[in-house]
Amino acid sequence: MSMYGRDPWGGPLEIHAADSATDDDRSRNLDFDKAALSRPLDETQQSWLLGPGEQKKKKYVDLGCIIVSRQIFLWTVGIILAAGFLAGFITLIVKTVPRHHRPHPPPDNYTVALHKALQFFNAQRSGKLPKHNNVSWRGNSCLNDGKSDSSSVIKDLVGGYYDAGDAIKFNFPSSFAMTMLSWTVIEYSPKYEAAGELNHVKDVIKWGTDYFLKTFNSSADTIDRIAAQVGVGDTSGGSTPNDHSCWMRPEDIDYARPVYECHSCSDLAAEMAAALASASIVFKDNKAYSQKLVHGARTLFKFSRDQRGRYSAGGVDAAIFYNSTNYYDEFVWGAAWLYYATGNTSYLQLATHPRIAKHAGAFWRSPDYGVLSWDNKLAGAQVLLSRLRLFLSPGYPYEEILRTFHNQTNIVMCSYLPFFTSFNRTKGGLIQLNHGRPQPLQYVVNAAFLATLYSDYLTAADTPGWYCGPNFYSTGHLRKFAETQIDYILGENPKGMSYVVGFGNHYPRHVHHRGASIPKNKIKYNCKGGWKWRDTSKPNPNTLVGAMVAGPDKHDGFHDVRTNYNYTEPTLAGNAGLVAALVALSGDPDVGIDKNTMFSAVLPMSPTPPPPPAPWKP
Repeated sequence: MSMYGRDPWGGPLEIHAADSATDDDRSRNLDFDKAALSRPLDETQQSWLLGPGEQKKKKYVDLGCIIVSRQIFLWTVGIILAAGFLAGFITLIVKTVPRHHRPHPPPDNYTVALHKALQFFNAQRSGKLPKHNNVSWRGNSCLNDGKSDSSSVIKDLVGGYYDAGDAIKFNFPSSFAMTMLSWTVIEYSPKYEAAGELNHVKDVIKWGTDYFLKTFNSSADTIDRIAAQVGVGDTSGGSTPNDHSCWMRPEDIDYARPVYECHSCSDLAAEMAAALASASIVFKDNKAYSQKLVHGARTLFKFSRDQRGRYSAGGVDAAIFYNSTNYYDEFVWGAAWLYYATGNTSYLQLATHPRIAKHAGAFWRSPDYGVLSWDNKLAGAQVLLSRLRLFLSPGYPYEEILRTFHNQTNIVMCSYLPFFTSFNRTKGGLIQLNHGRPQPLQYVVNAAFLATLYSDYLTAADTPGWYCGPNFYSTGHLRKFAETQIDYILGENPKGMSYVVGFGNHYPRHVHHRGASIPKNKIKYNCKGGWKWRDTSKPNPNTLVGAMVAGPDKHDGFHDVRTNYNYTEPTLAGNAGLVAALVALSGDPDVGIDKNTMFSAVLPMSPTPPPPPAPWKP
């Protein structure tokens, strides 16, 4: 016989009588129990005496550590199951019903044009092309540059960029183009990244700097020559085939390509130094390559200072196409870039030397004052050094000339505004920075870049604007100037013509460009045989995507004819300025410059106290 009770700790309690009492005990207990039965028994007592008996429906549920009402327990389980079912049902609906994402806003015109403008550089590559060059009608070309000229000391000149619609490689404008591109990457790398073009533009720069390193002894500390140019454009010397007397695809060139070496070329060497120094900041995370660029820049700049002279002097071929008028502006420009690349204050001392600034034209107002170009870098150097004063303010002994450059930059920015008469404008609104001469757009894009960049400098310095005489102008005026000029180039002009090939629906179809105008049809056209493709009225068979042509005349007129390069020829330097202006204007206008990368090699400077005044004499 077993008796059941309740263990106070929650489990059933079973008592076996045989194990716990003798017969006499059971008898006594029975007598005692019978007497006790005269009193009413509760449920627990009855279960002790009568055993399990008839099971009643329990009102409580034992959960081990707690006893709860059966009704509450059932309600709780029901609610949990219902909530779980409801959550699963809602999840199923959310996953199966198609989502309506808020669409990303379409890229702005400046970003769209930026993609195209960078593509132009792919089409201008010389040498053995990379696997993913993405220009179907281009191929390897001029693989014997340097070797084919027995008089050239420098034998490997394969690579680099063709300058324009021909196949000449001019180091002077192409190094300026690379400097401009590097400047934009240093200032606006987040914008390039947002546009998905950061790696592309860095590849474009490296293609150029890799070639520049070939054009002199870049491992040496001292040099005596630079390969300044490959190819010839002068057609006045007779019937010898060259890059201008022939109309051929670069891939088919079979004529001699002479190399021009210079031995006193301060302007070229200093500009190449600027290109390598600025690129060293772009590639600062690639330490070995960056140091190689810095070493090359130092060597070039030393050469520029030691062997004075203009690279285009003496009636050389380059004087016809890219004549340099001065080399002191390159001294300021190159020294400024070397200071930023190295932190060596000897370069800053040179960049801020009043005598060099004077010879560069900083203190007299020529008609072209404030016009940045492949020839004159003064306006760019003034903006670049104003950056130093705005953000680091190095003080004495640099403050005086830096303040002068800063004030001059303000004057240049005033000259760009329509309220002033330094430069005329066409009826359509294009500023005439080259005073009505042909090929105006290359100067316009550089000014648009400087204006946008300077407005971003002022914003980053918490400065709302600047003064032109007694009048205060907000930074918005600079951005508005840049936008109106770039919008003109992209199609908001009296012709309704986009001057960037491939942008919009109405753009030049007869670009002055050998590779774009000759079909890739496995037929090799010789020197004279290709001229029919220049002279045909048919559109180019190949689209030179992103090329900014030379531009309209001073009356907003434009003739889409291949035979007139003053309208339809693009250039490396022009497209570099276009890329610069476009990236500065692209994307979110609240995303300004990267203030710190430019100064990554510059150590903090404690201003040197000025010298004490002369002793007082009675």
